[in-house]
Parts: sequence; structure tokens; C-alpha cells
Amino acid sequence: MSMMATILEVRGLTVELPTTSGWIRPVNDVSFTLNEGETLGIVGESGSGKTMLSLALMGLEPHGARHSGEAWLASKSGKQNILASSADELRAIRGRDIAMIFQEPMTALNPVLRVGEQVAEAIRVHEPAAGEKEIQHRVLQSLERAALPDPQRRARQYPHQLSGGLRQRVMIAMALAAGPRILIADEPTTALDVTVQKQILELLAKLRRELQLSLLFITHDLGVVAQVADRVAVMYAGRVVEHGPVMEVLRAPSHPYTAGLLRAAPRLVREKLIPIPGSVPSLTALPPGCSFAPRCAVHIPDCDSAMPQLRAVNTNHKARCILVP
Repeated sequence: MSMMATILEVRGLTVELPTTSGWIRPVNDVSFTLNEGETLGIVGESGSGKTMLSLALMGLEPHGARHSGEAWLASKSGKQNILASSADELRAIRGRDIAMIFQEPMTALNPVLRVGEQVAEAIRVHEPAAGEKEIQHRVLQSLERAALPDPQRRARQYPHQLSGGLRQRVMIAMALAAGPRILIADEPTTALDVTVQKQILELLAKLRRELQLSLLFITHDLGVVAQVADRVAVMYAGRVVEHGPVMEVLRAPSHPYTAGLLRAAPRLVREKLIPIPGSVPSLTALPPGCSFAPRCAVHIPDCDSAMPQLRAVNTNHKARCILVP
């Protein structure tokens, strides 16, 4: 891959939330870069912190949360640290520089507003000077770009009149309406059946090429990552436990958790699926040392003494495991 400019650089991002048993860290010292026109897959089970990571990057983390670290965005107006931006600055960034689509469009769409009106609103927010005719033209353009069949008729419909796959296309149209350069997609195909899932993934790949989009693709599904991503970061209990080029990580995982996820993932060849025993630890009761140790098949006593550092497998590939040579 040619040297691409970095569009997002996250350094030591930690998000803490207050609970009755003290502060917990759903995102714990996470660092990564996202380059122009690239897709980075972020993979993990529920409870791994991947959704909280995306909300922090949008400035949408829950009330009472506190964060540290940096997230440098190369925006249209220069470099800025999202985590140090004011509410007004964040409103300007959201949609214009960085946009997000969610797992369930029904919760993100307004049930009582026509679809076209919601896309129009996404444009108006960032371009108050645009005339009505121009906005309506852009609405249809956005719906067409998201491959919504018969956009003029669809624009007049309400979300409940559309299928799940079409609602997801409306979400994509809204997210891209103001021309952001980064799209965060949080499990965008999980609620859809396999055929529709494939169409949405193909659409995102096409838009990424045509619009030179940088995509942060969040999922629990390694099969999806293999289809869409250039690089992958695997999260567990709030931390990145492995990251590297997607094919290398999937072919030769260096962290036992990634290897376990692969064994548990359905493939085309009917192999026996082996689920990882146990579950993601509660953030209020993390084990000493490596968070994955209690579930790990290659666990040795040293694993419990300290949280392992990310160790280099090679220049592009790292894993948080003391067994990495």
C-alpha cells in the first residue's frame, strides 16, 4: 500500500464510567491510526469496549463519563484533538468530518419524520446557507448514492415503511450527506439477513472507493472483517490485544483470544465450531495480569503477574501476550 496520510490518530484513549462499585474503564489505553481511504476493522465480543470507543470518537459517550488520551483528526480546518473539543466544536465535526451509522437504524431515525426530511436536516445543519431546491437535489443524490431504489418515492416515506436493509441505506445516506471523510460503522449489518448484509457491505466498499472514505468498521464477526478491512484491531475487556494487516492476523493470529475467535467463527467448510469457554470479565472484577488469562488455553503462571505490553510480532503486527517470541 502506498504511504497514505493519517486522517485519525488515537493515542492512549481511556474512557471511564462511574458505577456503584467505582470507576470502570470500558476503553483502556487504546491507540491506533486510520489512514485516508483505508478500512480499519475493530473486532470484539460485546463487553469488549468497541462501541464505547466509537461513541467517544463522536463525542457521544454517556453522561458522567470522563476520558483521557488524544484523538487527532485531520479535518477540513486543520488538525484537532476531538477529545479536547468543546460541545460546539464537536457538533461541527460530527457529520461534516466524521459520521456514524449504527446497528439498528430504527433507533437512530426519527419515526415521525419522512426519510427525505431527515436526510435534508443532516445537510441543513452543516450548510445553513443552502437553498431549499439545492437541498432537495442533494437529498435525492444522497439516497441514490446509497443505492436506494426509487429515491423520490422513498424520500416521502416514513422509516417504518421501509425494510431493515433500506433503513440502513437511509442511515448511510444521512451519514454521508454532508461529505465526511471518516465513517464509523458500528455493527451495521448485524440485524440484517445474510443476503442484505452482503449488499450493504458491497455498498460500503463501493462508497469507500468512490468517495475516498476512511472507514472504522466495528463488528464481532471476523468473517465480515475479512471482507471489508485492510487492517484489524482486536479488543478484549477495553484493550487492544492484537492488531495488524487483516489477512496476516486472520491467517496467523498471535494472541490466543484472536485464535479462539477464529475457531468459534463459522466458515464455509464445515469444521467443528469451538466456542471460547467462559465470558468477557466484568470490568469491575478484572483478573490480575492479562484479562484473557482465565479463559486462555495456553495460560501459564506468569500471565497473572502483570498486564502484558503489546509486543511486536513484526513491524506491522503486534499482540498483547507474553508468549509472543
